[in-house]
Amino acid sequence: MRSVSGVMINSRDEHVTIVKSKWGLMRLFLIGTILVTVWSFIGTADLFTWVFELMLGIAGVLFLACIQKQFRFSNFFLSVVFIHYVILALGAHYTYAEMPLFDWIQQQFDLQRNHFDRVGHFMQGVTPALLVVEWLSRRIELTNMKIISTTAVCAALAFSAFYEILEWLWVIAFYPGDKEGPEWLGHQGDIWDAQGDMFMALCGALLAVSLLSSFHRRSIKALEGREASSEEA
Repeated sequence: MRSVSGVMINSRDEHVTIVKSKWGLMRLFLIGTILVTVWSFIGTADLFTWVFELMLGIAGVLFLACIQKQFRFSNFFLSVVFIHYVILALGAHYTYAEMPLFDWIQQQFDLQRNHFDRVGHFMQGVTPALLVVEWLSRRIELTNMKIISTTAVCAALAFSAFYEILEWLWVIAFYPGDKEGPEWLGHQGDIWDAQGDMFMALCGALLAVSLLSSFHRRSIKALEGREASSEEA
């Protein structure tokens, strides 16, 4: 028990409160992803597409939940992951080439294709970059932000390239036809689709280490402050 401004505070109760707050957002995060996953599955356009588009997202969510006790990511990062997961679920439900809102945008602005997949690949750059920044700065305890940011952008680009290879292998395994393959990949007649996807991932990663960096750092500092209070308790 300790005294703060003349008020006696039970350290054990304070510790319990901190632990509860530590899991609070994660519980909401997990409930939200479960609800989004169930909605996405109901009436999905193509089961194989649904499995492919969400399998890495589900694996990522499970990973974050499993390491929660050993390494708690910041609230800002978890919020970004949830937004990314919603985008993945929308793509899995409708397919990226037929997402209704972006079909409407395509028609309104007379675009050549549905660009919802570009949004997904943009987030494919944002999320890995933020993950690497937080891991290196907190777990590895690097302090040189230039090295951290450069590594984060390179890691995001590497993941984007890995995903393009994974798509190619999936097509070979399940959609081997000359027409089925390109249609599933969602090229929509764009011969530079893969390059455009990776460019969007690069843009997302650069945004993560620049404009989003201050929000991310504040969230990390707030988390570290709560963890320090928990250790003192």
